[in-house]
Amino acid sequence: MKFGKVDSTDDLNGIIWDFPQTSIEFSSSKYERVKVSAGGTMWTIRPWRGSVYPQKDPMRTWPKHYGSQFGNIELNATHYKIYPRDKMLQWAELMPDEFKFCPKFPAIISHYRRLNNCAGPTDDFIEGMLAMGEKLGPAFLQLPPHFGPKHSEKLIEYLESWPRELKMAVEFRHPEWFKRGHQADSVWETMSRLGIGAVICDTATRRDALHMRVTAPFILVRFGGYSGHKSDKLRIKNWVKWIASHSRLGIESFYFLVHQKNSLYTPKTCIEFAELCKKTMGIYVKSPIIKSRGNIII
Repeated sequence: MKFGKVDSTDDLNGIIWDFPQTSIEFSSSKYERVKVSAGGTMWTIRPWRGSVYPQKDPMRTWPKHYGSQFGNIELNATHYKIYPRDKMLQWAELMPDEFKFCPKFPAIISHYRRLNNCAGPTDDFIEGMLAMGEKLGPAFLQLPPHFGPKHSEKLIEYLESWPRELKMAVEFRHPEWFKRGHQADSVWETMSRLGIGAVICDTATRRDALHMRVTAPFILVRFGGYSGHKSDKLRIKNWVKWIASHSRLGIESFYFLVHQKNSLYTPKTCIEFAELCKKTMGIYVKSPIIKSRGNIII
């Protein structure tokens, strides 16, 4: 996730990592306990061989090994291609029962057609996702950086057409979405009414994207890390504290989606997050068990 990233950790000095006030904007229900999961963005990480993955196992086995080590995945592959039902079913069958896929909307919908004339691609995308059954988590629609509130009517029309039984979240990037204004507010209100979530991006130079507006009982956090920099640890701690403080407000599930450079530090980040969840809340979060140092920092 290059959005809001800095080129050097020296540029992280002086950034205020505090969270803004949380705004719960959905009709809450009671859940016994929030379900928390953590994962990365892909399973084709060669340096994980010999640590997260067995050294000699072929690449075709990596999805299954990934599912045994992580609780979710930000499925970026669907952004570049609409996969057929058979392929999505194949991936789902490799994963354990509690695993969740969080597919990214195809770029043909979000970036190329910009929500225009998208009924066909949307139907094809939905057909593939439905094959995942109970292993399907929320899908998320990442809007282009230049897609601002002036396009609110088009976005609302698309959101209104989305099947209510499928969880969906929107990732905003244009700064105007995070400011008060009639056009932006009309979208936020629509999302709250429809139970559509708003992706929260925890990234260095776009702290406005850490909006903390919760419009649905599921939360997707895209965490842009810096390979174990002290800011990573601080932000992980902040998120665990936040979950502990807000889990009684009707939040059903929390998806921690980790972005690290070349994914090398993703396992360690998930481990640290899981350990803090266990220590702070007594909540089990699946994370890798590293059997060998290999190329992974532990």
